[in-house]
Amino acid sequence: MPIVDNAVYVHGARTDEPESLDRTYELLRACGGMAWIGLYRPDKTEIDSVATEFGLHRLAVEDAVQAHQRPKLERYGDQLFVVLHPARYIDETEKVEFGELHVFCGPDFVVTIRHAESPDLGVVRKRLEGAPKLLELGTEAVLYAILDQVVDEYEPVVAGLENDIDEIDDQLFTGDPDVSRRIYELSREVIEFQRATHPLVSMIEALGRGSEKYNVDIELRRNLRDVLDHAIRITERVDSFRANLQNALSVHTTLVGQR
Repeated sequence: MPIVDNAVYVHGARTDEPESLDRTYELLRACGGMAWIGLYRPDKTEIDSVATEFGLHRLAVEDAVQAHQRPKLERYGDQLFVVLHPARYIDETEKVEFGELHVFCGPDFVVTIRHAESPDLGVVRKRLEGAPKLLELGTEAVLYAILDQVVDEYEPVVAGLENDIDEIDDQLFTGDPDVSRRIYELSREVIEFQRATHPLVSMIEALGRGSEKYNVDIELRRNLRDVLDHAIRITERVDSFRANLQNALSVHTTLVGQR
């Protein structure tokens, strides 16, 4: 089902769970508040529906339809279009799985479009519904919570990659012939992880710079700064992984030459 969760909120409380997008639009016009529409791999029909109703910019809509976009934040008047690349570490295969999430955020609506299992937006929605004062702050609160969840879900990925790199350090001096391939595979994952995480810092900084102009609540600004600090720590650790792998490859090359 393309529509994963679809609700209208008034004063921070879920008031309706419409059975269709058209019904959502009717309720939003009637009672005000905020609509949060969660879509999972929707087709062009669903995307065109929300685009027409909320007046989404055609360039952002084209990006959402085509997917495979780089992480970015774009502002179109009073609307934001955000592309995030969430990630999760698969223990069974020791691989990193990357996804893509699009977020349209306007004065009275949030539309989230997931193209993969991660992030778990159900957790985000449950958390916000349990904090009505935060949810009452509107669509900016939803966007903050989504960013926070994406960055939080990077932590297990960092831990998994760190463990894999530690294992490579052990393999280097055992003469394992597969170590060079493992270094190469990990390097590719780390580079892709850098592409997912690095843009986040400038995106969150841009949101912070616009906070005063768009009258974002002071508590949300503080929360956003906390997410920024977390994102910076993540990117610094990922950068160190790439340096460690380059060093490991140099050591491996030296050892092979000595042998």
